Amino acid sequence: MGLGFCSAVTFVGASSAQIPLPAAKPPDGAALFKQQCATCHTTNLSDAARQGPTLAQIVGRKAGKVEGFHYSPGLAQADFTWDENRLEAWLTNPQAVVPGAIMPYRQAKAETRAAIIAYLKGLN
Repeated sequence: MGLGFCSAVTFVGASSAQIPLPAAKPPDGAALFKQQCATCHTTNLSDAARQGPTLAQIVGRKAGKVEGFHYSPGLAQADFTWDENRLEAWLTNPQAVVPGAIMPYRQAKAETRAAIIAYLKGLN
């Protein structure tokens, strides 16, 4: 009887061979933008501004310069152009990039920031 038990254990151990898991899908920037950013921002120039300015063509655009949008004083006087590194810093901590900026959103996950930035870059 003891032999049968060992045999069963061996069989169970042999049958539990690891099956490779499918690779994790990278985060979808468009879906993340819709979930986390679209309440305040649009992604085209023809939509009316929301709480934040449109983010259409943001990569390569001067900060604080969307026609008709009323920016906080810090952003209105900002002297930089949005690029991937600046967007990365902005999504991590907007107030560190522009003191007094009015943007409550912060994204702690680098992978999520990268996906959103890639999505925005693709809109250019």
